[in-house]
Amino acid sequence: MSQVQVARLPVWLSPDSPPDAFPRVESALKEPNGLLAVGGDLSPQRLLAAYRRGIFPWYSDDQPILWWSPEPRAVLFPAGIHVSRSLRKTLRQGRFSITVNDAFAAVVEECAAPRLAQPGTWITPAMQAAYLRLHDLGWACSVECRRGTALVGGLYGVAIGAVFFGESMFSRERDASKVALVHLSQMGFELIDCQMPTQHLSRLGAVNISRREFLERLKRAVDRASPMQPSTSAGARR
Repeated sequence: MSQVQVARLPVWLSPDSPPDAFPRVESALKEPNGLLAVGGDLSPQRLLAAYRRGIFPWYSDDQPILWWSPEPRAVLFPAGIHVSRSLRKTLRQGRFSITVNDAFAAVVEECAAPRLAQPGTWITPAMQAAYLRLHDLGWACSVECRRGTALVGGLYGVAIGAVFFGESMFSRERDASKVALVHLSQMGFELIDCQMPTQHLSRLGAVNISRREFLERLKRAVDRASPMQPSTSAGARR
């Protein structure tokens, strides 16, 4: 008698389950790559518990909340960011100015806007509200790129210790989001989590590392001093 292969399913989380009730990330599915759990909620406590374990939410409006920890993991080491000749020229020209945490809600809204090759968005209204709450608590941060007073690019993510967990970026002008990323790489973080590998991120210097290495680096870095609003983050921990 041949063996019947039973598909393994991700763990279901109740909204009432403890915020840290995630399974071990090593149990994440191989297909789809990294799917670990389904359900739960987007409370600040659960989101912070997830990030500290190398887990992040990613889902669309017609799905329940999906939690991921892929293998391999795309990361950017700040010292390894690739600044192309054209980007270096843009930086020298000084066309853009940079602000930090000056327009967080606007950056998230721009990142959530439909794009030409991507009419939908995974940054659902619930996700936007969740990260606005994290921003109010001092954990979610943005870097804005401006031409004059106009917001033309930027990125946002979650800063825990010396790790910046990147969520999304946008550009209204050429190189605007790249300039924001270069600024982020110079702020003193040890590691920038890019989550899933893409060709765009690879061209900027992102590399793939194993989940195990990522978790080892994460464990060492999340309890170190944060270079982005450390006093606010410290207050949010209490």
